[in-house]
Amino acid sequence: MSQVPDTLRYTRTHEWLRQEADGSITVGITDHAQAQLGDLVYVELPAAGKQLPAGAACAVVESVKAAADVYAPLAGEVAAINETLSATPEQINQDPYGGGWLLRLRAAAMPSDTLDAVAYRALIEAS
Repeated sequence: MSQVPDTLRYTRTHEWLRQEADGSITVGITDHAQAQLGDLVYVELPAAGKQLPAGAACAVVESVKAAADVYAPLAGEVAAINETLSATPEQINQDPYGGGWLLRLRAAAMPSDTLDAVAYRALIEAS
């Protein structure tokens, strides 16, 4: 069973979001997504400062099985990226909600169409 922390918000495309104290929103892929992909071997992230429209492919995660796009769950400016992932992409497999975060966005607010943990658990159980 995949971990689904109650404190995060989720998208239907398996990204997680966390509102930070400074107002930025941290984005990563869920435990379910990383498990489906398998051992990650490469991560491509956008440059800090890049403007992302909501729903646009903003990163690529590549595993021994496949490559997958990660979608921006909201519009905003990339405030920071997790630079350690270029050398250690397996951090996403080991700690998807901690050291495996992908990027932080400066955005106006958390998107209203995200799922809480209960709804996300139902989504992955139905798939």
